[in-house]
This record gives sequence, C-alpha cells and structure tokens, in this order.
Amino acid sequence: MRSGNWLADIILFHRKRSGLTQQELAELAGVGKNMVYELESGKQSVRLENLFKVLQVLNIELDFQSPLREAFLEDV
Repeated sequence: MRSGNWLADIILFHRKRSGLTQQELAELAGVGKNMVYELESGKQSVRLENLFKVLQVLNIELDFQSPLREAFLEDV
C-alpha cells in the first residue's frame, strides 16, 4: 500500500491500470480533477456522491457488510 489509506490506494491502482489520467477520470465521472487528486491522496472529506461517481467509472463496487445484512435484504 502506498498511502496507508486502502480506498485511496484502490482508486489509484484502478485508474492507472485503466490507463487514465486524473483529468480523464474526472471528466468521465463528471467531477473536478482536484477531487480525483484528493481521493487518491486519502482526503477524508469528499462528497459521497462524487466518490460513487468515480467508483462507477472505474467499475469498483462497494459491498457493505453487517451482522444484520441478510435480515435487511429480506426486509427490503
């Protein structure tokens, strides 16, 4: 791990493996280049909406885990 922030490292890894610059990723996700830089630097205060946009472009899926997950999925 580069930064010690697993999410920042995952985003950076996927962006580089995809052959995208920060600018290209930002344009595809509809966010600013600074936001991509902040994500890759491990900044803690980014908008969740923007994070999801970047993850979607990179085909990264979040999986929330909980002891009550199965009950929640049955109830929804």
